[in-house]
Amino acid sequence: MSVLRPLDKQPGLNTATILLVGTEDALLQQLADSMLKEDCASELKVHLARSLPLPSNVNRPRIDLIVFVVNLHSKYSLRNVEESLHHVDTTFFLGKVGFLITGAGREGHCSIHRNTVVRLARTYRSPLLFCDLEVEGFRATVAQRLVRMLQICAGHVPGVSALNLLSLLRSSENPALEDV
Repeated sequence: MSVLRPLDKQPGLNTATILLVGTEDALLQQLADSMLKEDCASELKVHLARSLPLPSNVNRPRIDLIVFVVNLHSKYSLRNVEESLHHVDTTFFLGKVGFLITGAGREGHCSIHRNTVVRLARTYRSPLLFCDLEVEGFRATVAQRLVRMLQICAGHVPGVSALNLLSLLRSSENPALEDV
């Protein structure tokens, strides 16, 4: 079993790489396309995976940020993310992992309660974003946020590190789980 480690590879010059992990292939591809449209000083690379571990024979760049995508309408989506998390080295959780929840707009049809995913993000001390990826405007907004997070995690924003980002995002969270 191979574990994904943040320093397995040397960083590319002015390159930032994100790994989107989730079961919704079409939505992940649309999100990747939206991210690549963003204006960015770095060369963006977006990799998609249905689950972890990644194949060991693939030549890939260093991954600067991993975003696990959970669809609230699919229990399989949540189970897939939970199983994939076991293949991530703990040092990635120092600001280089995030969770993106989609499908919250139609809460009456959800198979997973939002609090389940909030607890998961808190357990791994990682930021949590909500976005209905099926709506282009929302997808463009979250793509913009992810590109900014990726630039910070890749070390391309002077004076701000992934740990700084984590603490900034943490301070804006609601303190009580019941408020979500």
